[in-house]
Amino acid sequence: MTALDDLLDLLDLEPIEVRIFRGRNRPLASPRVFGGQVLAQALVAAGRTVDVDRLCHSLHAYFILPGDVKAPIVYEVESLRDGGSFTTRRVTAIQHGRPIFNASLSFHREEPGLDHQTEAAPEAPAPDAVTSERDLARAVADRIPEPLRTVLTRERPIDFRPIDPVDPFRPQPRDARAASWLRATGPLPDDPLIHQAILAYASDWGILSATLLPHGRSVFDGTVQAASLDHAIWFHRPFRADEWLLYAMDAPTAAGARGFGRGQVTDAEGVLVASVAQEGLIRPVDPDRAR
Repeated sequence: MTALDDLLDLLDLEPIEVRIFRGRNRPLASPRVFGGQVLAQALVAAGRTVDVDRLCHSLHAYFILPGDVKAPIVYEVESLRDGGSFTTRRVTAIQHGRPIFNASLSFHREEPGLDHQTEAAPEAPAPDAVTSERDLARAVADRIPEPLRTVLTRERPIDFRPIDPVDPFRPQPRDARAASWLRATGPLPDDPLIHQAILAYASDWGILSATLLPHGRSVFDGTVQAASLDHAIWFHRPFRADEWLLYAMDAPTAAGARGFGRGQVTDAEGVLVASVAQEGLIRPVDPDRAR
């Protein structure tokens, strides 16, 4: 099974009751479940209770407790509204009898309407001219501690290609801006819900790191306690996650041990397909306490 097959398997939730689903986890380098996985699974759970002609246009989520990577996650979907054009769902993710995550999602029946885009996509080199994040990690594998080395150098379901990569173990202060090309590492089914779920998964990878760039810190250097607190995605137009997408991120502010990041996702033609916003915990670690 390839890494992409494994991710698609993660998204194939087990129905265990009406509007109740169970999902398994894919461990990364932490005993906590990756937030992007929970976002993607919650989106699939809600989408499986909605008419196929309605696609998610907005998702607003809160991460309540760290997810236990060793335990399955149960997703309970509450039907709030089934209107003529819009459908609203609320999803609660549960582990060990406690909510660890909740989200509100709205789905819309496709219809014609006004269309404009005021900003051009950021300038970026072509994906083929950019080195993949995995290859960058393999080049310095001897400097990466385990188990992070295994995670960063193994096969991945999504190919991330950072435009101007940062050394995560020796970060230097820079503008709070980052961008990456991304796409699934193989063909995906035609189901639009799967493409949205793959992008939801990817949208949690890197956006919190952008809030640390002006401070010369990294989620990997041990100087901050970092965690996603909330996350929002707006899907504007159809797209395919197995074709190149440019994820441009910036972090306009950080205060009170929290950082706020924004993201815009455009396709290879420069068309804006999704927008992202996230606030995350970036609490400085006391070096004496860390020892």
